[in-house]
Amino acid sequence: MARSASSQRVVAYWRRRRASHIDPSLVILHRRVATGVGAVLLGLVALGFAKAGDLAQHAFARLVAIWPFAPLVTTPALFAGVMFLTSRWAPDARGSGIPQVIASTRTPETSARGPLVSMRTAVAKFGLTITMLFAGASVGREGPTVQISAALMVMIHRVFRVPITAGVLIAGGAAGVAAAFNTPLAGVAFAIEELASAYEQKVAVLVMAAVMIAGLVSLGIAGDYVYFGAMKQTLAVAAMLVICPVAGVLGGLAGGLFTRLVLSFAFPTHPLLARLRSRPVVFAGSCGLVVAILGIGTGGGTWGTGYETTRSLVEGSGATLWFGPAKALATLATTLSGTPGGIFAPSLAVGAGVGNLLTPIFPGSPSGAVVLLGMVAYFTGVVRAPLTAVIIISEATASRGMIVPLFATALIADGVSALVSRERLYHGLAKPFLPAVKTHASVEE
Repeated sequence: MARSASSQRVVAYWRRRRASHIDPSLVILHRRVATGVGAVLLGLVALGFAKAGDLAQHAFARLVAIWPFAPLVTTPALFAGVMFLTSRWAPDARGSGIPQVIASTRTPETSARGPLVSMRTAVAKFGLTITMLFAGASVGREGPTVQISAALMVMIHRVFRVPITAGVLIAGGAAGVAAAFNTPLAGVAFAIEELASAYEQKVAVLVMAAVMIAGLVSLGIAGDYVYFGAMKQTLAVAAMLVICPVAGVLGGLAGGLFTRLVLSFAFPTHPLLARLRSRPVVFAGSCGLVVAILGIGTGGGTWGTGYETTRSLVEGSGATLWFGPAKALATLATTLSGTPGGIFAPSLAVGAGVGNLLTPIFPGSPSGAVVLLGMVAYFTGVVRAPLTAVIIISEATASRGMIVPLFATALIADGVSALVSRERLYHGLAKPFLPAVKTHASVEE
């Protein structure tokens, strides 16, 4: 039952009185300790998540090696099963996880007590995403890591009785990106472009502290590794002036189309789309069948995150030209299914495939460099965060000599993608979670 207006005023009064008697220096100390402990914990969890994801993909690969056509049964069944469990027990764990964190930053104190960044949702996200990787789904760990990390940071701050602000959620999500990719600068950039609607100095310090600590945990345990392998090639200025616009336009169009399709299905206006969404478990199973057929048809090239093929392309080993389009379809089918899982790594893999399509057109240029431009173009086209895209790819491939062409390509792709889809993907997908935040707030009043 809602409290009366007078009782609400009394509660607010005593809360202010209690807060006024707390030593500000003690609050600052608690916040710093909570940030440090939370960053260490989420760094460890991110590494464990990565290891579990790798084990799931290897187990799936062994299954396919023994029974090549098993995914025609197991993949649709697991898609449908995961969708059933998600809808029934953890609806706030569906999809990427980044939209949930964006929605939570709007009302941080309320969201901290709600389901979007709760430990129940985080545990479900962890287990269901691993299951999707075992199903061969085209998903990544990065988006789920952002939601799990934000939930961990909220839990630790509540243990230390520190008020939950938007900065706590932003710092947790940013540190999650940094730990997932071993890219500290990308974590800070992601906080600026995607999670923070208004970037303040206090948030900046919190974010950088969390990113630094989580990064140190990752370095201490996993070592100083380059996520997609080192790419030391560069482009001549003349080649850059030709390839950057081509890659930017192609990647921006493809990424913008992906965003438009996903948002159109999330908010259907056509009766057929609405009918498909009305039976989520059956539809998820159908999407799983599409993923299974694509995986078998491509010899396993579209399974999972696409990490191995992406690394091979970055290092110049090459891949078949169908990889990019097939991976894009598998990622689209997986995303539309509504099952838990991220799109960061699959989008980078699709982008590598886009760059791979361009390498025959520019035979005189280093293939690894062209692949990087395809990666940054498509990834920017999908997430509309050019700074994050450039920094992630630069840090994950040790390609500092490609900074200028990467920025040029990303800016072109961002502009082209905006023409195809005006709304940004994660912010559009955050809308369904906003009513949940408002509902939880009204229940507490």
